[in-house]
Amino acid sequence: MALSTSSNFAKPDDAFRAVVEAHRGLNDEQCADLDAALVLILANHIGDLDVLREAIALAQRRMPAADQQQQQQQ
Repeated sequence: MALSTSSNFAKPDDAFRAVVEAHRGLNDEQCADLDAALVLILANHIGDLDVLREAIALAQRRMPAADQQQQQQQ
């Protein structure tokens, strides 16, 4: 199975809203815990290590480099 990067949701805005709403009222640490749990649950649901690795690589490419983050914080 290849990683799908196009929306598979009939209503993608509703899916995004559900994730945002799940974070409402949580502090930063709780949000990080929720994100980690959600990632692990969904990774298990996918059940394909190659797809998981591809998704990790894609997510890492979308992250700003550490030096860019430091410049933005200054």
